[in-house]
Amino acid sequence: MSGFVEKPEPTQVPGLVHLHTGKVRELYQNEAGDLVMVASDRLSAYDWVLPTEIPDKGRVLTQLSLWWFDQLADLVPNHVLSTELPAGAPADWAGRTLVCTSLRMVPVECVARGYLTGSGLVEYNESRTVCGLALPEGLVDGSALPAPIFTPATKAEVGEHDENVSYEEVARQVGAETAAQLRQATLAVYGRARGIARDRGIILADTKFEFGFDGDALVLADEVLTPDSSRFWPADQWQPGRAQPSYDKQFVRDWLTSAESGWDRKSEQPPPPLPQEVVAATRAKYVEAYERLTGMSWS
Repeated sequence: MSGFVEKPEPTQVPGLVHLHTGKVRELYQNEAGDLVMVASDRLSAYDWVLPTEIPDKGRVLTQLSLWWFDQLADLVPNHVLSTELPAGAPADWAGRTLVCTSLRMVPVECVARGYLTGSGLVEYNESRTVCGLALPEGLVDGSALPAPIFTPATKAEVGEHDENVSYEEVARQVGAETAAQLRQATLAVYGRARGIARDRGIILADTKFEFGFDGDALVLADEVLTPDSSRFWPADQWQPGRAQPSYDKQFVRDWLTSAESGWDRKSEQPPPPLPQEVVAATRAKYVEAYERLTGMSWS
């Protein structure tokens, strides 16, 4: 059992129809048929959406995504139409709201990996492959791969695990032409972003993208290259053979699995509220990622 510890009631706004509550985002549709995405300050870990929010997190994710969309605009179009607040929306939506083109979404998590860790490491240790792709012997947690790889996953419901699948399975599900487009776009965007991050002293270990179609055009959607969708590591602390320090919610994961939390991850009990020091440290990591990547101060 997992999911929301306390599922929120979505804000009702005149002229908007609420469509979906995700782990982090609320999704609405306006009268023109466009999508309105609002990034909350919710945080998920171990398939649970936690009861404690991280202040400013939704704004950081939204503003960082907008910055990356600008860096990638010549590679692939994106779904953003406007950042203006819909009429009647609460003031708290400012800075965390995107008005987007409604796309025909592809039901695949498009993951690019340049380093071995996470679920990829688990599969590698069992079979020397990741998503069916053979890799060299001798790799460890944090090893750089010989070249970036496309390792797709099926999209899961809230509280469920995404499942890694082979490229061939993606081609079977969405067609060979679409699968080829997804792989090409994913690796192109990862390559561009990896270089930008490297210039700022950050390793982009892996990341996931979502794509949809606007007519026949493949479009980059949802959030992009944030600490929620990517593993960012400080380059000067990279040391293969161990878990790497990262710009994400690692403080939360570490506390939840510590004796201090009193929570048994294997039980069906929901996680407890986070202590204030964990909240503050996690917020600081999200802000630091934004500042180091963009070169701008978070205010």
